Amino acid sequence: MSDLNHVVLIGRLTRDAELKYTATGQAVCKFAVAVNRRRKSGDQWVDEANFFDVVVWGRQGEALNQYLIKGKPVAVEGELRQDRWEQDGQNRSKVEIVASNLQLLGGAPGAGGGGGGFSGGGSQGQGGSGAERQVDRYGDRTREPGGGPSQDGFTDDIPF
Repeated sequence: MSDLNHVVLIGRLTRDAELKYTATGQAVCKFAVAVNRRRKSGDQWVDEANFFDVVVWGRQGEALNQYLIKGKPVAVEGELRQDRWEQDGQNRSKVEIVASNLQLLGGAPGAGGGGGGFSGGGSQGQGGSGAERQVDRYGDRTREPGGGPSQDGFTDDIPF
C-alpha cells in the first residue's frame, strides 16, 4: 500500500510573496496562508486561524509572484514536505506545503467585483470581469476567463 500526501487549502495570504532564486537559477516563491476555522466553545462560536507556509517552484512561482499580495484569497493544492536541519546543536524541522497547483480567488484590487486570478488591465487584455484563471505547475494557463477557448482550443461549455 502506498502512502498519500495531498493537501488542498483555501485561505488568504498573510504577507506578500517573496521570490528568490537558488544557486542553480531555480525560482522559489514563498508565502504564508491563513485558514480560518469556526468551532464551538461552550455556547459560543470561536474563530480560530491556522497558518501554513507555502512554496511554489519554477515558472509558476515567477508568473504568480506579482499577484500574491497580502490579503489575497487563494486555493492551494500540493503536498506536505518536512525540512530538517541542525542549528546550534539542536535538531529543527519545519513543514511546508509544496504547491503543485495554485488558483487566485477574489477580485483584483479596485476592480469592484469578485473573482480574478490574472484579471485586471494592462497587457493581459482582460478587464476586472470577476472570472478566474487557473495556472498549472509549469506556469501555463489552463483555463480562460468566461469559458472561452483554452490552450487546447476547446470551450468549457460542453453540451452534455
